[in-house]
Amino acid sequence: MARKNRDEDLLMEDELTAAFLDDEELAPVNTSSNDQPADAGNDDWDEDEAVPGQLAVDVYETKEQLIVKARTAGVNKGELDVSIADNTLSIRGTLSAGTEDGVENYFVQECYWGEFSRSIALPVPVKEEEIDAVLKDGVLTISFTKVKQDTVKKIEIK
Repeated sequence: MARKNRDEDLLMEDELTAAFLDDEELAPVNTSSNDQPADAGNDDWDEDEAVPGQLAVDVYETKEQLIVKARTAGVNKGELDVSIADNTLSIRGTLSAGTEDGVENYFVQECYWGEFSRSIALPVPVKEEEIDAVLKDGVLTISFTKVKQDTVKKIEIK
């Protein structure tokens, strides 16, 4: 089997990458004389400010229900707050890492620990009195009974 030219492979990878980036991501970063990004001194960002993580969800429907699923592995039922108001679902919680005594340096730290939240405007009307929430195997599943809108209501013109 013939191998393509390595330069052609790189060009193809660059084109593929460019297809998924927007103009801001492609623009070069302006740096000052000390090699820090030009906006590094922006006072709007405070590293000590707690910013809650955003919970990833799947939202889908069946014929009778609207289902919301979220990975909440490591979170206990008591650490979750699930509520609904005005057809908007809110999920809040805290993922605690425990204590790592004696840690001097992290080599890789990718896991998010701390508060998380997510608010979702539900895409279809649901019966707020018919909701079932189950936490099993690290997955929070919230099932809503959909409001039936199959019937057409005749409006009398006066």
